[in-house]
Amino acid sequence: MTMPRQIQDLSRLCIHTITTKPWSIEEAIDRYAEAGVKGITVWRDTLEGRDVSEIGDRVRSNGLEIVSLCRGGFFPSSDSQERSKALDDNREAITEAQALGAPLIVLVCGADPHQPLSESRKQIRDGIESVLPEAEAAGVKLAIEPLHPMYADTRSAVNTLQQANDMCVQIDSPWVGVALDVYHLWWDPNLESETKRCGELGKLFAFHVCDWKSPTEDMLLDRGLMGEGCIPIREIRGWVESTGFSGYSEVEIFSNRYWEIDQDHFLKQIIEAYKRNV
Repeated sequence: MTMPRQIQDLSRLCIHTITTKPWSIEEAIDRYAEAGVKGITVWRDTLEGRDVSEIGDRVRSNGLEIVSLCRGGFFPSSDSQERSKALDDNREAITEAQALGAPLIVLVCGADPHQPLSESRKQIRDGIESVLPEAEAAGVKLAIEPLHPMYADTRSAVNTLQQANDMCVQIDSPWVGVALDVYHLWWDPNLESETKRCGELGKLFAFHVCDWKSPTEDMLLDRGLMGEGCIPIREIRGWVESTGFSGYSEVEIFSNRYWEIDQDHFLKQIIEAYKRNV
């Protein structure tokens, strides 16, 4: 199989603000732009205490494109009041995305270990359908992000791309699609066929990259730079691009180790790893 060509520029590179967590949103905007990065995905925690519209203006004035807002979701609960709070939070996220100028919200859909996964999946679908009218009115798409099965207890009951595709078919809205994250899906023997299906459905909204280190010291906070682990990132990118997807490769790294080092140096490492391995 012919591998995708090596990336020579940064025109399709997006970085999530969580990746450089020690930086404020203002620092992240300025540093990404100075480094030649073209896309930014904003995590909601960085917007606390800020005028969201002004942050959006700052992003655009620095020549960056806002790719998405992270995150919505966490719909399921055995407690109806908690489900109601989750809907309110997702509506607030939609308002923030509209003010920011973000065209997409990534959904970490949630789960509740006190109930069957099937019930959590039903509540996820119901939750998305409940906030869908507000999302559509705001011009904001919603991307279901399937998470690795190790997170099926509390973080997401949607654990495969097939499940995410099936849910999109059930909801049947042009405003609902999928965020494909290699960290969560690289292991799936059906990933190539389901990526093709996702593209055929017109549901491939986002593509996230990092790497799976072996051994992994922390199942949440020890993600690797691209090329540092065992994920066949370039092969998966080839599958994604073969669907016609021409969006950003979004670097999303949770790492205590990388958050402890100089973030300017880390940013340089991200860019080099992107060029070599994505």
